[in-house]
Amino acid sequence: MGGEQVEILVVNDGSTDQTEAIANTYAAKYPSIVKVINQENLGHSGAVGTGLRHATGKYFKVVDSDDRLDADSLKKVLQRIEQWQKNDTNVDLIVCNYVYEKSGEPPYVVNYRKAFTDDKIEGWDETSNFGLTQYLIMHAQIFKTSILRESHVQLPLHTFYVDNLFAYQPLPLVKTICYLDVDLYRYFIGRDDQSITTKNMMDRIDQQLLVTKLMIDVTDIYSLNNPKLTACMERNLSSVMSISSVLLLMIGTEDALKKRTDLWNYVKASSPQLYRRLRFHRVCGLTYLPTKIGSWATKIGYNVARKIVKFQ
Repeated sequence: MGGEQVEILVVNDGSTDQTEAIANTYAAKYPSIVKVINQENLGHSGAVGTGLRHATGKYFKVVDSDDRLDADSLKKVLQRIEQWQKNDTNVDLIVCNYVYEKSGEPPYVVNYRKAFTDDKIEGWDETSNFGLTQYLIMHAQIFKTSILRESHVQLPLHTFYVDNLFAYQPLPLVKTICYLDVDLYRYFIGRDDQSITTKNMMDRIDQQLLVTKLMIDVTDIYSLNNPKLTACMERNLSSVMSISSVLLLMIGTEDALKKRTDLWNYVKASSPQLYRRLRFHRVCGLTYLPTKIGSWATKIGYNVARKIVKFQ
């Protein structure tokens, strides 16, 4: 699909099926393109970290095992990268659209036309405001490999939801961005065993809380002296805080509700400014409302939001 322009790293994370044999077949057929890395099971986060350590390409893109890249869109991205190479043009972050694909439903495309100008290399100051449901998530991003390494992003092993940290921590190092208005990443949803189902997220709430706190701790976004970058990162924080806060409310046990209060207190102790911004954010603030009526409204709002932004 990408020929010699791409390096495909298959991280076999302790699989017990035919993954290794299938991957080795492709590696034997395309030895200059496909590399197989076998390791004990370290979870999704461990696989991403291993891939990054072995990568030799200029750009790094994570593709989860049940997802895919659109071939025509990838060709357009590779053509643009080749042109930048010839012109010695620096782009730290490529942003593309991603598509939710669910059996029995039409695809749902998330684009960034409101925030960026198509095929234009921009700094943060040149970007526009993101739409209400738009966040810079891993599925939309292609970072320069050197940016990821310089950020020293460390993903906790055997932990889900680390893609939020991966998408967030390197952003202060990004100086130039290019949005390519192509539907590159195809995100398959709808399986009961996926990590993003509400049930599974509730069962793994401590992992969600760990990632949320790591994101809060990793950068003081109000010291960046870049309002557009700060606003972008604040949006990502508001997203993970909203999800964490609502899931704890939906779990509803005494322990969960205490964790919810503790989480908000954690934000307040870490950054009073961030706390104030999140408490009065038009989305995040609605996830931490007082009284039983407020809790009821939060749950209703979450279920509506899941349908709007295609959460499972």
